[in-house]
Amino acid sequence: MTKDRGFYSNFFSLWKILVLNNIIILGVNLADNIMLGRFDEFALGGATACNQVQFVFQQVILGLSNAVVVLGSQYWGEKRTGPIKKLSSAAVALGIIFSAILFVFASVMPEKVVGLFTDSQKIIEEGVTYLSIIKYTYPVFALTNIILAILRSVESIKVGFYVSVTTLVLNISLNYVLIFGKLGFSPMGAKGAAIATLIARIGELIFVIIYVLFIEKKIKWSVSDLRHQDKSLVKKYCKTCIPFVITDGLFGVSTALQTVILGHMTEAALTANSVSTTLYQVLKVAAVGSASAAAVIIGKTIGEGKTIEKIKEYTKTLQIIFLLMGIATSIILFIVRIPIVSMYNISDEAKSLANGFLLVLCVTCIGTAYQMPTNTGIIRGGGDSKFILIVDIISIWGIVLPLSFVAAFVWKWHPIAIIACLNADQIFKSVPAFIKANRYKWIRRLTK
Repeated sequence: MTKDRGFYSNFFSLWKILVLNNIIILGVNLADNIMLGRFDEFALGGATACNQVQFVFQQVILGLSNAVVVLGSQYWGEKRTGPIKKLSSAAVALGIIFSAILFVFASVMPEKVVGLFTDSQKIIEEGVTYLSIIKYTYPVFALTNIILAILRSVESIKVGFYVSVTTLVLNISLNYVLIFGKLGFSPMGAKGAAIATLIARIGELIFVIIYVLFIEKKIKWSVSDLRHQDKSLVKKYCKTCIPFVITDGLFGVSTALQTVILGHMTEAALTANSVSTTLYQVLKVAAVGSASAAAVIIGKTIGEGKTIEKIKEYTKTLQIIFLLMGIATSIILFIVRIPIVSMYNISDEAKSLANGFLLVLCVTCIGTAYQMPTNTGIIRGGGDSKFILIVDIISIWGIVLPLSFVAAFVWKWHPIAIIACLNADQIFKSVPAFIKANRYKWIRRLTK
């Protein structure tokens, strides 16, 4: 463990804000789930099916954002903000392109998109209604999150927290009014949840744009910065972000395929997966915050030109912190699972399955808390973006998904056993993560 007090102060100050920010972001999803779950099980299933498509898109945007953080944090370590401005224009352009592609698919074939995740006609009908509105959030979400990632690379993270708080309050208030039909409105169910989310997303984008143009002082953006392109930096960014986008995009697809598997088993299994996954994602934020904070710190440390011994010291300390957070997450998830599940107005079968799914996640979350921030925070944040891509292709696409498909549709295993198969990689991916991280061959200066 490092004795550098500045390291702990820097890491936990970043981690604290990032965790709170992610809790609030996921709190919006949890509020949607609980309110729709209390309104109607089919409305919940329809929104869940649509959100699997959105999750894939969010992972692609996350890949673009993480590439910005890795490059931007190294430039920030060198105290060079000019290249960060130019990176932002390339990232925003790519984000708009990806959001436009998904918008077209959601507009042209909504029934087929929702039908990928379930055979239930009632759930498909609710999902199509939800998708017809939520598709307008795609470009808004892309712009907001790429801009926040650029700010994160220069350690300006509080704005993201304030934006998320505003979004949470606005979204929950609108959900209550529109889903259940309060203040003179008719009950809208899934459609109301989609309208509430769209209004909240537009609000947060306006907030972020005002901040970067009139308040932010580190980068000092202007509208003209988005129009200016530097071909060498664009080329460097695209080269860096390709493995990020492929890795995060494939992870999003694999997660969506998990819903496909469960959605074609029983309606109760799909509903239980929505309940358990949403709760788990809220508690997983400790690992997500650790990964984001570690990426900024490692990237900045490399950019500052500190010694390899100092980087090794930080790396070992971070890995111990990740393990401790995983154990704490497991304990909390075990304690809160029954009270949270009981809040849903769903069938007894769905509640029983959700409880079983969460017990599995209590075990696998320890592996997640270690391997995910080690891979995406330390290794990828240090400049090696290809390693995690190789590990994910082998583990998820070569082992987990084929095994789970066979177990579900050939061997006819119980849904809880399927969930165990789908999350097994969170344990065994810890081994290559440990070996790679402690060989230190991932340290690369990307800004040369």
